[in-house]
Amino acid sequence: MSGFIVDWLNLIIRWAHLVVGIGWIGTSFYFIALDLSLRKRENMPEGVYGTAWEVHGGGFYHVEKYLVAPKSLPPDLLWYKWEAYLTWVTGFGLLVVQYYWNANTFLINPSVLPLLPSQAVVISLLGLAAGWFIYDGICRSPIGRNTGILAVAVFVLIIAAAYIFSHVFSGRGALIHVGAFVGTIMAVNVFGVIIPNQKKVTAALLAGQSPDPALGAVSKQRSVHNNYLTLPVLIMMVSNHYPMLASTGQTWLVIALILVVGGGTRHFINRHDAHDPITKFWWALPVTAVALIAAIYVTAPRSDPGLAGMEVSEGEVLTIVARHCVMCHSPRPSHEGFDAPPKDVVLVSIDDVRRHGEQIMVQAVNGDAMPLGNETGMTDEERRKLGAFILSR
Repeated sequence: MSGFIVDWLNLIIRWAHLVVGIGWIGTSFYFIALDLSLRKRENMPEGVYGTAWEVHGGGFYHVEKYLVAPKSLPPDLLWYKWEAYLTWVTGFGLLVVQYYWNANTFLINPSVLPLLPSQAVVISLLGLAAGWFIYDGICRSPIGRNTGILAVAVFVLIIAAAYIFSHVFSGRGALIHVGAFVGTIMAVNVFGVIIPNQKKVTAALLAGQSPDPALGAVSKQRSVHNNYLTLPVLIMMVSNHYPMLASTGQTWLVIALILVVGGGTRHFINRHDAHDPITKFWWALPVTAVALIAAIYVTAPRSDPGLAGMEVSEGEVLTIVARHCVMCHSPRPSHEGFDAPPKDVVLVSIDDVRRHGEQIMVQAVNGDAMPLGNETGMTDEERRKLGAFILSR
């Protein structure tokens, strides 16, 4: 298929993914904030747990929450589920178009693990499925009854997934799979737990029976998990634009710090929305700041003292570029995945190398994001030569 057609397919699915993803994230953030803002007031109707008054768009809203369910339900009850379902469907579509379709380019790195495209796709699918079943098993086990221990267990599960994926796929492939791993858990939480439990509560109510309060408690637990995982998963989903995240060789550590930064930020916002005294949650900000500084430090490029003394000729550089870069970065790429040079970066002359030196350092010297999937087998020595030449300008 033409690279032009694939690019448009990628863009359309990505656009849809952003639209429905914003809808899902928006409802998640809103309902958690709403839940935390509920207050007990005088003369509340029977069964009401709390109420909230809100103002938006020139109007006032009065919201009531029933802890289990009211005695009757209107026929126009709203269900918030399709945003989550469509976010996963479009996200998986992107995974297919971007990573499965071009597995040799974006997903596989022979220097990490030589795989056939079919093998990489099967491992990907099994990994995503296994993530949900392990997570769900942990939540249903005795561990799930203790919030703190459960949080640590889920944290360890995601770090373990990052470690495994980084030893199977390319750097960018590993990071996007951690995001897909977490995103799958979040989507199936909605599809397999939250909505089914809500339907059981509704059915029991309509049948004149008392709904099981445990159903609501479990749904709330999974909803809170989704809320805390949202910020980390957003970073992982855009990670392919930031090769430094995968350049350390310690993907699991980068992911761990991202989880702390995202989770800490979310916790601070949640407790602020609940109007808790800041003395109870102030610690979240310094913890988040320390984790962010640690992430910047871990991903910072490490200087190679040996580069300063290396002498590399223009001819050597052009040979390296011709072997590893020109197939994509030329006015008319010969690589089947591209109809135009990525990001309009053309590397056919020494002047081009000098002009795009900073990008080359980030993508191909300090990290191994380029060549994509290291299809051409670029060696560490060739990367060092490129770096030495760029630094000698």
